Amino acid sequence: MDLFSRSWAALRAAVADLADEDFARPSGCAGWLVRDLVCHLVIDAQDVLITLVTPAASEPTHTAVTYWRVTGTPPTGEDPLDALTVRLAAAYGDPRLLAFHLDDVGSAAGRAAELADPGLRVSTQDMVLTAGDYLSAYVLEWTLHHLDLIAHLPGAAEPPAESLARARAMLEEIAGAPFPASWSDQDALRVGTGRRAPTAAERAELGPLAAKLPLVLG
Repeated sequence: MDLFSRSWAALRAAVADLADEDFARPSGCAGWLVRDLVCHLVIDAQDVLITLVTPAASEPTHTAVTYWRVTGTPPTGEDPLDALTVRLAAAYGDPRLLAFHLDDVGSAAGRAAELADPGLRVSTQDMVLTAGDYLSAYVLEWTLHHLDLIAHLPGAAEPPAESLARARAMLEEIAGAPFPASWSDQDALRVGTGRRAPTAAERAELGPLAAKLPLVLG
């Protein structure tokens, strides 16, 4: 849960450091500008708040790893919810209003996470998890989206090293195999989730794992 707080704080700080013109740059999410991604983060923060106050009486059905559903279809930005996110982001007009909303709702989500009992059972998307597992799952979400945020922003602050390492470990558990040890955590996460295609040399290094990629998480 501490890693949730650190990865989330780092991501929000990266958004706070954006210049106004950066919101109109492309992000690492297909079909989304940076402003669209930031709007998605507002929705994510709302989901965290909602889930942490939605207790469940039954036993957990999922863990931080099995929380993630894997599909073979990369997003295009044309999904109805994705399209709605784009319209919502454009409606803000002034990017500072969007950044303020993320800071406001995001800070509340961060405080709620710090106050949550790790053993509390919560319900979301027809799943039951402990609050600890639910928040751990979001370390992968925050880390991937931090990479998406800075994909076309040279010099921007990167995710914390411990967040990258934990996100990579989770992705390897989802994949059922490790990525090459020589790869950086960023390369493993970007190639593993289809954010960039592997080079011919990288594909050879992946071996049988290459056939499983990309791991599109939903």
